[in-house]
Amino acid sequence: MDVFRQVTSHTAVLPQANIDTDQIIPARFLKITDKQGLGENAFYDWRYDEQGKPNPAFVLNQNPFDQAGVLVAGDNFGCGSSREHAPWALLGKGFRAVISTRIADIFSNNALKNGLLPIVVDSAFHQKLTAQPGATVNIDLEQQTVTLAEDGARVGFTIDPFARYCMLHGIDHLDFLLQQEEAIKAYEEAAA
Repeated sequence: MDVFRQVTSHTAVLPQANIDTDQIIPARFLKITDKQGLGENAFYDWRYDEQGKPNPAFVLNQNPFDQAGVLVAGDNFGCGSSREHAPWALLGKGFRAVISTRIADIFSNNALKNGLLPIVVDSAFHQKLTAQPGATVNIDLEQQTVTLAEDGARVGFTIDPFARYCMLHGIDHLDFLLQQEEAIKAYEEAAA
């Protein structure tokens, strides 16, 4: 997992509510356990037509949104079935964070475990972001803030402290456990 301290990026906006994991990454692409290449299949049924050609009307196929590192999504983003492939696909597409007014719990947990930061903001700040597609935001995980570069508007967000620690250090749960190996051995020896 990559270290996440601060990210400054322009945004891409998908304002639809209830974007589920099957829309993020269709089931036909889930037959793999390797993360490589999943970004090309993110939002596949919206990004491509029936012949597999890019849909020029879809926002993520348009410049500069195709290079955005932050996705601003409608309410209840990531609902539906539990698919770890969904955050993998978004990371593969280049997103480092998703901002919404509500993010499904299972998606949020999967995202955090894979280095994609799910941020829940109030509706007023969300409306500012959706009204300015392509706006530049700075996400500061250490301070737990999102700042809109255009006008300096700032909002705080909360994140599980352990997940925050892992993201700030670029480690997953297993890496954290392995860092505790000496303490675990000492405990086991003392308990024996």
